[in-house]
Amino acid sequence: MAEHVEDVSYFLNELSRVGKKGYIEVPTRLEDNLVFENKKAHIWHLVFDDVNNQINISKKQQYFEPVLTVGTIKKLNEYFRESLVIELSWEDNIEFNISKDNTYISDKISILSLFKKYFSKKIRSLIK
Repeated sequence: MAEHVEDVSYFLNELSRVGKKGYIEVPTRLEDNLVFENKKAHIWHLVFDDVNNQINISKKQQYFEPVLTVGTIKKLNEYFRESLVIELSWEDNIEFNISKDNTYISDKISILSLFKKYFSKKIRSLIK
């Protein structure tokens, strides 16, 4: 839910104000970039920094064009949940930092070119 709200700072502060402890679940950057429905619906990327024990928040960045539906990603979650979902428990307050750096990549990764490289390598290995 935190990836959807306009004012994420207000949301997290209010969440810790009204609750003594809780649980937050958000997609990883990988999942966020894989799913069609997330492309326009999500505003933020959240990453947990276990060294500083805080959530680092940045504006969402689309690194490549999405290729999966929500239904497909839910099936993949059965096998790759730790790569696709961040699960955070909190108590007393939620420590977070919102990045002021809005540096965006200019060139998106092409899924098609990744598949071409993969299959090209596979074909070359079969020929040898």
